[in-house]
Amino acid sequence: MNDTPRRRTDPEVRVTEIFRSLQGEADSVGWPTVFVRLTGCPLRCRYCDTPYAFSGGRRMRVAEILDAVRRWPVRHVTVTGGEPLAQKGCLPLLTALCDAGYRVSLETGGALPLAGVDPRVVKVMDLKTPGSGEVDRNRYENLEHLRPEDQVKFVVCDRADYEWAKARMAEFGLPAICQVLFSPAWGRLEPRELAEWILEDGLDARLQVQLHKLLWGEEPGR
Repeated sequence: MNDTPRRRTDPEVRVTEIFRSLQGEADSVGWPTVFVRLTGCPLRCRYCDTPYAFSGGRRMRVAEILDAVRRWPVRHVTVTGGEPLAQKGCLPLLTALCDAGYRVSLETGGALPLAGVDPRVVKVMDLKTPGSGEVDRNRYENLEHLRPEDQVKFVVCDRADYEWAKARMAEFGLPAICQVLFSPAWGRLEPRELAEWILEDGLDARLQVQLHKLLWGEEPGR
């Protein structure tokens, strides 16, 4: 009988890992950050670098997660996956982290609705390119929920992906909505090549490389 009230006030999520590293992407790149990686994802992107988060993990209450995060003296917390929004408990987790005073960011693949995400959370949302194999899963209505401090990210596998991303930038006027990030797919496109394309076209977009992979390769938890 007592179990139901506890679940309502302290939801659970399934967690693959909680770790501290340097933020490798987005506008907080380089900052010491605690990552809360939730388990499960409805997408299967061809370049996915965290397939170990598709299943497994362990159930944790929001209070347990907060206790784990507090072990480290950081201001930044990123909730990632997998796809964090695939779990109902993600929304109260985000709010609890904001209430605890952290600068919270959410990394989402863009296939699930952003409505309901705490407005204090910085949203980093993918628009999946054709090279991902999941382009049909994009929810363009999510753009209505983005603010200037949020970011849309394109992971670019090749020139065709780049041209597709350019077209979406123009179609939706993305630079007027939020920051636009172009990221070369790890091991598929050289960062220098993508940088040259951005400069040649004078795109109002920011090149990002995955700093954590430059430092530690594909080591999990880094």
